[in-house]
Amino acid sequence: MSNQQQSYTIWSPQDTVKDVAESLGLDGISDDVLKALAMDVEYRILEIIEQAVKFKRHSKTEVLSTEDVAKALNVLNVEPLYGYHDGSARDKDVTFKRVNVTGGQPVYYIDEEEVDLDKLINEPLPQVPRLPTFTTHWLAVEGVQPAIAQNPNINEIRTTIAPTTRGAIVSTLNANSLQSSSTNNAIAQNQNENNGNGQTSLPVTAVKPGQNTNVEVKPLVKHVLSKELQIYFNKIISALTSKENISDSSEHNSQQQHLKAAALTSLKTDSGLHQLVPYFIQFIAEQITHNLSDLQLLTTILETIYSLLNNPSIFLEPYIHSLMPSILTLLLAKKLGGAPTSETPEATNDFLEKTNALRDFAASLLDYVLKKFPEVYKSLKPRVTRTLLKTFLDTNRVFGTYYGCLKGITVLESESIRFFFGNLHNWARLVFNEQNLTLDECFDSETIINNKTKFTDKELFYLVDVVINAICVLKKDLPEIYEESNEDKKEISNETKQKLVSRTGVIIASQILKRDDTRQLVDAMFFGE
Repeated sequence: MSNQQQSYTIWSPQDTVKDVAESLGLDGISDDVLKALAMDVEYRILEIIEQAVKFKRHSKTEVLSTEDVAKALNVLNVEPLYGYHDGSARDKDVTFKRVNVTGGQPVYYIDEEEVDLDKLINEPLPQVPRLPTFTTHWLAVEGVQPAIAQNPNINEIRTTIAPTTRGAIVSTLNANSLQSSSTNNAIAQNQNENNGNGQTSLPVTAVKPGQNTNVEVKPLVKHVLSKELQIYFNKIISALTSKENISDSSEHNSQQQHLKAAALTSLKTDSGLHQLVPYFIQFIAEQITHNLSDLQLLTTILETIYSLLNNPSIFLEPYIHSLMPSILTLLLAKKLGGAPTSETPEATNDFLEKTNALRDFAASLLDYVLKKFPEVYKSLKPRVTRTLLKTFLDTNRVFGTYYGCLKGITVLESESIRFFFGNLHNWARLVFNEQNLTLDECFDSETIINNKTKFTDKELFYLVDVVINAICVLKKDLPEIYEESNEDKKEISNETKQKLVSRTGVIIASQILKRDDTRQLVDAMFFGE
């Protein structure tokens, strides 16, 4: 048996290692040395290929490239190959040419194209690559996806992708509507398949009205709250709804006040309450709906709204439209706080002041919301103005509704106030019953003349006062260089007085003429005319 047949490797000592040794000028090497060198070369090549295959696998490619081999050589601390790192020869066919040399043994070599340096120098330069840039956009803000071009359109996702693929698009605000609509669509689709094919894939049961079926409809996705948030929510609700009783000790009432103050402070400062916001909004709406006779609880609810609005960590924009009906209800409600404890004038006046204070608080919250969210909801202020205008033009309202409406008008801008007071003369003529009153008669009277209106003297005083306060807002439109002299202040012509009466009515005009800033109010009302 020959030495070549006894070789245990794929390398032939006679053909490969011997040729390399002769090319280096080494002759007369024994076959045992050639065999040992061939086995070592085979081991080294397999080690390199194994490392290169690992790089190929991690690169998720199917073809072993020269870059993988170069990385393997680098890991093994071996000098890498040169000239193939850019992958320029990856897509080229490697062809070997044969050359017969003396001795009859052929030599194979790779045919490489010779590069002309003059041609290489005169070639045009490649285009300069673009600099790497980065752009950012908000995928979601506080769990709410903004409607921008970079984000997917929810309506398109809902209509084009099946729920089994995309999952359910349900939130705490639209879970019921989406559940009912998807249920109706599934039933309609089932019925269509039944009519067309004569077979039904799912059983459809028709429920008649009044039939007891014990069917429980569950939302597609539940809003999961942690145990800690549930305990926190229950504790806050318990602290806010606790009532003070006269029979309880002062220490117990003081402790309740302390817990309520701590709860409101927590709502104002804590940063991890965003998941509880829809639950607080629902709690506020329910308490206002069922407790309009409890002034203490209603005041606490307004304080809760104020605390949520002032929390910088809560994203309240999606819930403003759900919050506005609660504020407007306390501002325009027909009756708040039930009835006075007694029929005495002192108790009646005290009750009136408390209800007016509650409406003043609601008006201040309305002002805060309109100033804080003007850019988010551009339709918010027009909708509030429309509601106030509808209430203002209704002449059959009670005192509380008119007072809240006028307080709401006061927090609007001067342009909106001028728009409302374009109807002030007719409103005062009908509501204050001014048909038989004259300006001199009202001006000479020390008190406001109550010409058989449905309001008490105190209520009439409050209405006139809040109207004049709204007119005082118009003084902001006067130029900064405006100065009122004492001489001009005393001289209000009869023509101006009649013009004032035609704009505000007799009772309101008489009270304006009794003020120290009469000239300013008159100039502010007719500024620009």
